[in-house]
Amino acid sequence: MSDTPPDRLSVNPKSPHFDADVLRRGIGIRFKGNERRDVEEYSISEGWIRVQLGKKVDRKGNPLTIKLNGPVEAWYEAPADGEEAAPQQD
Repeated sequence: MSDTPPDRLSVNPKSPHFDADVLRRGIGIRFKGNERRDVEEYSISEGWIRVQLGKKVDRKGNPLTIKLNGPVEAWYEAPADGEEAAPQQD
């Protein structure tokens, strides 16, 4: 597995951009300089994220999402299997 996260990723298993192995490793997202934990889907090249709109759901029970535009950064939160974690610098 490469050390660069995918350009586009979704947490919805029905999406063509869903990848369980990548999600198990953990992805960190920074949007407009703020770290976000509520991202449902993102695209780095297109510069957008999708976040859930409160507790609202559609008639099929899927969460309603809103698309926010801006600079997106992504990184892996855990090292790949077989790799050591990078040393912490103080």
